[in-house]
Amino acid sequence: MSPKLKRKNPIRNLFLLFAACYLSLNSFGCGYTTRSMISNQYRTIYITPFTNQIEFISQSDTGDKYKVYRPHLETDVTKAVIDRYMFDGNLKVVEKDKADLILVGDIQEFRRDPLRYDDNDNVVEYRLNMIVNISLLDVKENRKIWEESGYTGDFSYFVTGPQASSEDKAIADSIQDLARRIVERTVEQW
Repeated sequence: MSPKLKRKNPIRNLFLLFAACYLSLNSFGCGYTTRSMISNQYRTIYITPFTNQIEFISQSDTGDKYKVYRPHLETDVTKAVIDRYMFDGNLKVVEKDKADLILVGDIQEFRRDPLRYDDNDNVVEYRLNMIVNISLLDVKENRKIWEESGYTGDFSYFVTGPQASSEDKAIADSIQDLARRIVERTVEQW
């Protein structure tokens, strides 16, 4: 037999090592999955239109100077939550009479808090917080599965500099963050 055939192939050995590591990680890994943790009995959800409980009259109070009232905010939140459920795909969004679950929510507060100031005490960064109360109802058993008060979606943005963003875009991003969190809360194991 030729001496070349008796030598070990380092590339082949390295490949076998990687293959063994890959197989062992898949067999004994952390258990991450993209599947939903909710029960198989729930396949559909209805999202009630969010209500806006923010009082626009109270904005003049000095203690509430960072609270913001924005017209039609409830419509934007409802649409974003529906879109996020459709994107997630674990629960199908349906009409109320066909739903296994019903999500109910109302907007309690919307805040724009300053985070950073420049040398002249001008605000250069804000954090938007969208605070809602939400609950998930089981239609068939006529019971509340869970309820969350003060559930928050947020987003920080700069008003000046190279990372500056408009307030409208920041509001849209905070709504998207809230919608993502609501869907994750729903599809996680209760």
